[in-house]
Parts: sequence; structure tokens; C-alpha cells
Amino acid sequence: MPPQQAASPDEASPRILSAIGRVWGLIGGLSHPGMRLRLGIAIALTLLAKAVAVGAPLVLAQGVNALAENAAASAMGPFVLAVVAWGLLRFFSQAGPQVRDAVFQPISEEAQRRAGVRVFGHVHALSVRFHQAKRTGSLHRTIERGVRAIDFQLRFLAFNIGPTILELLLAAAVLGVTYGAAFSAIAVLTVVIYGAVTLWITEWRLQYRRELNERDSEAAGRAVDSLLNYETVKAFAAEARETERFDRALAGYAKAAVRSNTSLAALNVAQSFIMSAGLMAMVIAAGFATIDGGMGPGDVTAVILILMNLYAPLNILGFAYREIKQSAIDMEKMFSLLDEKLDIADAPDAKPLQNGPGALSFENVGFAHDGRVVGLTDVSFTVPPGATTAVVGPSGAGKSTVLKLALRFYDPTQGRVTIDGQDLRSVAQTSIREAVGLVPQDVVLFNDTIRYNIAYGKPDATQAELEQAARTAQLLTFIESLPDGWETKVGERGLKLSGGEKQRVGIARVALKQPRLLILDEATSSLDTRTEREVQAALEQAAKGRTTLVVAHRLSTIAGADQILVLKNGAIVERGRHADLILRNGEYAELWRRQAEDPPHTEASGRAQSAAPS
Repeated sequence: MPPQQAASPDEASPRILSAIGRVWGLIGGLSHPGMRLRLGIAIALTLLAKAVAVGAPLVLAQGVNALAENAAASAMGPFVLAVVAWGLLRFFSQAGPQVRDAVFQPISEEAQRRAGVRVFGHVHALSVRFHQAKRTGSLHRTIERGVRAIDFQLRFLAFNIGPTILELLLAAAVLGVTYGAAFSAIAVLTVVIYGAVTLWITEWRLQYRRELNERDSEAAGRAVDSLLNYETVKAFAAEARETERFDRALAGYAKAAVRSNTSLAALNVAQSFIMSAGLMAMVIAAGFATIDGGMGPGDVTAVILILMNLYAPLNILGFAYREIKQSAIDMEKMFSLLDEKLDIADAPDAKPLQNGPGALSFENVGFAHDGRVVGLTDVSFTVPPGATTAVVGPSGAGKSTVLKLALRFYDPTQGRVTIDGQDLRSVAQTSIREAVGLVPQDVVLFNDTIRYNIAYGKPDATQAELEQAARTAQLLTFIESLPDGWETKVGERGLKLSGGEKQRVGIARVALKQPRLLILDEATSSLDTRTEREVQAALEQAAKGRTTLVVAHRLSTIAGADQILVLKNGAIVERGRHADLILRNGEYAELWRRQAEDPPHTEASGRAQSAAPS
């Protein structure tokens, strides 16, 4: 990958105030009264600690001056009291922020929770097209970094930027009033130079932070993608190849990290030089004031301590500014996710799908995928209530597109799709998905129990309902034979189960849901002949009395369908029952003869075709 170009000024300077506003809107403010009280206490502790940090050295100065003026035993009492008071004040100035952090922590966690849930929900609501173009690992890392940046923004903006500036002004005022304008000028000048250099170098460093984030997302995406597909990796003996690809991704991240950390080191060196120069100037000025008789030993100590105390928040100010700028970058991509428009969105007046028998109709439907010339062209058909319609055809004919339109994963570019006469674009998507049950060609399960995966179709199902659904899918005997029964973990994507067992879990999940329209997407195409018969029997049981739309590669599984549609190049070229289509001796009959003449090849090709988009 070529080196990243320097970001434009607009890119390199994320609008921090805008980001703050978006964060506040994202988390919904602090609506709970307890949260507002916690925030008030935290801010009060911060301000009080800052004021004490500036005043404490003056207390110590009085004790040291008294001891210097009268080096006798009688002076030890006031000196000890001054030292104890200074120690207690210093303790409070350092302990206060720790207590503040404990008080503020629930606010931070609540903000992160609200933001994380909001972004997570929005990403789930985005279209199938969006998710097909994204890497899961990169997407997760973008959300993770953005949510983590919210905590930093809230904490540092509330407790470091404003209070630190206040401490700097207060220290400058104390120095000016107590010891003279020269000391105040040195403190202010040090702060101004420090701030200007920090701003300049931080702006320069932003390009490296952006590159670091991109490389980090790329490495995470490759790792997750490879681990999710570990069976394919092993099947092709590609472990070394995948490790090498991951190594290249990490190498890119390492180079970006070196550039980022080197630029950070340059910033830290510059800041250290400015702070050391300021301290030297302050000590020299104190030396001249001592010669003139305007300052005692305690005053010199106080000046040094005040400036040293300033350096801690001043250093944090530089760090906070850098991190706020960088966290704004981290939030940019998270906000870009929230800015993603829903390709498939409910109409403003969308209502739930009304009850009905489950008739599905395509009326002159046209659709084209991104990057494809042909999708569907003028497709019209009706699946009557309780009947079964099968869709067949070569790979790329548009079979899977028909199913996605029926689920409203896509919207047609022309015509309309209806269930019981209701245009799917005019009803709420949730009600469509509740009315439609899908058994895909590759059932992917959650890494949880069999109970959880079957109950996904109806989370509040009773045990009796679960058992009936498993019985319908011919899975109950298998579940009861397992040592852990319903609590058996199925593994990542259900990989602890066989292909047939996963398919039957998918069937049970849909049977539990009791949909009015059942969609079967090549649900047996990847199974061996014996398992196919068992799963086919379970599918027929689940489809009894339901409107059913089937996409099939193996024509033997849909020979009994009430209607068969033959798709080719996105158009219906034949339709009818199995026997009629055979007699017609057209496209369907040719497909039938090919499968009858070469069953082993058919099974293998079925698996290959089922993996191809259609």
C-alpha cells in the first residue's frame, strides 16, 4: 500500500466542538438526577483541588521564612505547623482527583453504554448490502475505538481542560500579586509557548494517528476473517499463507506505530525543553529578587513549587489536547457509521403487516444489484396461501434475489412485492420478518446452547413448544441423547454439529416461530443423500399448511411443488408443475435430464453452485 498522503487541513483538524455536541446528543445527555449530582460533585472536587494546589506552597513559604529569620527552637513550632498544613493541603490536591474519578466513573460507563448500544443497533439496522461490503473485525474495532474515545472526551473536557486553564490563571495571579509581574509573565509565557508548540506538533502528528487506525482495523479485519473461515484455510493447507498475510498486516501496523510513536517522542522532547527553560527562568528571577531583599528562602521554595505544580497539569493539558484530537479521529469513523443511511427504511406511516393467509405476489418486479447489468426483469408470480412454489435456474439467474426481495432485504426498482395484498414497502420491516420464516442453505448458529439457538425464533417459548419444534424438525431424539441435552453448546457458528444437525436446528427455529410464509433457500443442497432425505422430511413437516417459497438446485426435492418457476438471466422463462414442464421439453426438462444422467456430478456441482451468488 502506498504511503498515506498528508491530510487536508479540514481532515487534520476534526471539529472538536462538533464532536462534543454529537457525543452529548448520542448519549442523550444526563437525564437521571443522580447523574447530574455526581457530575456536580466531581466538578466541585476538581476546582477545589486546583485552588488548594496553588495555595499550598504559600503556606510552606511562611514556615520556611519564619525558620530562616529565627533559627531557634522556638521557631520550630510554627515551622512544623506550616509543614503539616502544607502536607495536608498537598494530599488533598492529589487525593481529590482520585475521589472525583470514583464519583464520575458511573457517568462515564453509562455514557459508553448508551453510545455503544446506539451504534450497535444502528449498524444492525443497516442493509444487507452494507454488511456484505464490510469486514466484521474492522467494523467491531471501529465501534470499540469510538466508544472508548467517548470516555476520554467526557473525562478530560470536564476535569482537565477547563480546570487546568483555571489553575494556570490562578497561579499566574498569585505569582504576580505576591512576588511581582516578572514571575507572572514567566509563567504565562511558558504556558503560551508550550500551548503553541503542542498545537503545531499535534496537528502534524494527526496524519500518523489516522494511518495507525487504518492499519489497526486492517489487521483486525484480516485476523477475524481468517479465523472465522479456519475450515477453508485448513482444507487448502493455507495456514502459512494466512499467517504471512497477517504478518504483512502487522508489519504495516508496526511501521505506522513507529511513525506515530516517533512523532510523539518529538513532541515530548519539545515540551520538556520548554518546561525546563521556564523553570530556569523562574529560578533566576527568584535569585535576583532575593539579592534585592524582596524574597526569602521560603518564597524561593514557593515559586519553584508553584511552577512545578503547574507543570503536572500543563503536561496533562498537552496530553489531553493530543488525546482529545486523536479521540475525535477515533470517533470520526463511528460517527460515519451513524451517518450511514438506511437503504431499506420503514416509511414514516409504516404499519404492521396485517394478518392474512400468507399469499405472496411479485408484480412486474425489476431489480439490479450494484455492479451487475442484469438482476430481475419484469418478474410476476403469485404463491397462493398454503401452496408451494419453487424457483429453479442456473447460478446467477436471480433465485436468491427473489428470496431477499420477499424478506425485504432489498426493495425492487420497479413493480412491487406484496404479502396478502400489502406492499412490503408500506409496512414495518419487523412485522415482515415476524411473518416470514427462513431456512438458509447454510444455517449459522450462535456460539450458545441448542436451547438458545432454537428459541431464537421465539425467545419466550415454553419447554413444550421447544420440544414440539424439535420434534417437527426430527431433532428431539438427538437432543435428548446428548449428555447436556438442551444445554449443549454448539460451538462457533454451530461447528460442533454436523451439517444435517445444523439444518434441523434451523428448521426447528423456524417451526417454533410459526410463520405464515416459509422460505427455503437451497436448504438441502450441501447435504449427503441420506441426510438430505431426513432433512427434506423435516422440511415437508414444517411446511404443512404454510405458504412456501423454495429455491432449489436439486430438482428432485421440488418435484411435488404446486408451481415451479424457471429463472434465466433474471426473467421467468417457464412456469408450471413438474410433469407439465417435463412434457414441454424446455429449459426445465434439460435441467432435469442433466441431473438424472450424472447424479454424483450433480451433487458436487450443487455444492459449488450453492456457494455462488444467484
